[in-house]
Amino acid sequence: MTSCTQSINPATGEVVAEYPEHSSDEVEVIVDRAQQRFVSWRRTTFAERSERMHRVSEILLDRTGEWAELMAVEMGKPLREGRAELAKSAWVCRYYADGAESMLADREVPTEASRSFVHHEPLGVVLAVMPWNFPFWQVIRFAAPTLMAGNTVVLKHASNVTGVALAIEELFAAAGFEPGCFSSLVIPGSRVAEAVAHPGVCAITLT
Repeated sequence: MTSCTQSINPATGEVVAEYPEHSSDEVEVIVDRAQQRFVSWRRTTFAERSERMHRVSEILLDRTGEWAELMAVEMGKPLREGRAELAKSAWVCRYYADGAESMLADREVPTEASRSFVHHEPLGVVLAVMPWNFPFWQVIRFAAPTLMAGNTVVLKHASNVTGVALAIEELFAAAGFEPGCFSSLVIPGSRVAEAVAHPGVCAITLT
């Protein structure tokens, strides 16, 4: 029998949705896909990444009402606070869409050598384990700079906000990010080690 993650309305105790958990084989496939996508994504230009990230910002604003309601149902955030969180998430997308290229540009540094400089390279697949209290913001504020830097993202969100996790995956797909750029894992915290152990994961961020 397939295990499921439940979303429970904290105000009523009602089960509002059930999501089948990914199997171990599915976890491997998802991380494999992110690793394969990284090969092409890292070669995209900042202009190409920026265009998509601006689209993420636009969609966040367009769907604010819907996703504020989703946060309210899944983790009890008041609608006004949910709308503010989505607006802040849209802002940070614009911030990195406009600024990532200059932030990551080569920087000359004085040394005794004929020329010395700092150069940034993307790492690969970044696994994120995120909390429930700011379910859009905590993910977007990390995903925007990570993707703009040429990495791909695999998210393990808090289990009580699985609906938000899948909405964010849908968000990036709708903005034109190819499959594998941003993926969500539906697994409990006890199984995060499966993803961590995948040789394609090169960095982990926790909040």
